[in-house]
Amino acid sequence: MMLLLAKTTAVAPSPLDFEPITRFPAQQDFVTWCQQMSTGSAILIALMGVVYLMYGWTMFRGLILLNAILIGAYLGVIVGGRYAAHPLICGLIGAVIAAATAWPLMKWAVAVIGGLVGAVLGSSIWLAANLDPAYSWAGALTGLVAFGMFSFILFRISIMMYTSVQGAIMVVMGMLSLILKYPDLSQQVLASLTSQPLVFPVAVGIPVVLGLIYQQTHSSGESSPAPAKK
Repeated sequence: MMLLLAKTTAVAPSPLDFEPITRFPAQQDFVTWCQQMSTGSAILIALMGVVYLMYGWTMFRGLILLNAILIGAYLGVIVGGRYAAHPLICGLIGAVIAAATAWPLMKWAVAVIGGLVGAVLGSSIWLAANLDPAYSWAGALTGLVAFGMFSFILFRISIMMYTSVQGAIMVVMGMLSLILKYPDLSQQVLASLTSQPLVFPVAVGIPVVLGLIYQQTHSSGESSPAPAKK
C-alpha cells in the first residue's frame, strides 16, 4: 500500500534498498515519509489515493490486486536484499506469487488487506490518544481483527471503508509532501502538526467520510463481490 511506496531510506543507494518497517507507524513517521518523498512520488500517491477514494468498490479487484503485488514485491525485495543479494529478482517473484494467490482468493485477499488497514488505523488511533506506545500492538490487533472479520460480514461496505481509509491516507500524504516542498509553508505546517496532534487524523477523516458517501451513492450495483472460496 502507500506505506510500501513511501517507506525508503533517505540515503538509499538504490530504489530497491528498502528499510523494513519494524514498528507501528506514528504521526511523526507519516510526516517523515512525506518529507522524504520525491515530487513525482507525492503526485502519484495523491492521484492513486483519489482512485481508491472514488472507485474503491467498482474497481476493487484491480485495487486489491495492486495492493497484493506491492506487498509481495516489497517483501521480496527485503528478503532478496538480506538473504539472496538479488532484490529485484526476489521482488518480481514476490509480486507474481502475491498476484497469483490474491486473484483466485479475492475474498480472503480483501480480508488480509482490510486487516492491514485496520492494524495501521488502530495503532495510529492508539498513539494519537497518547496511550502507552509499548502497547500500540493492542490497538493494531484490535483494528486487524475487526476489519478482517468485517469483510466477511458486509463485503461491499467493508471494501468501501478500506479503500476510503487507504485512499484518504494516500491523498493526505501526497498533498502534505507537496506542501512540505515549500519552505515558507513547511515550518507552519510542521508546527501545527506538532502542537495540534489531531490535525492529521481530522485531515484523513474528512476524505474518508466523503469517499464513503461518494462510493455509496455512485457505485450501487456496478460490481458484484467475488464468490466465496470453499
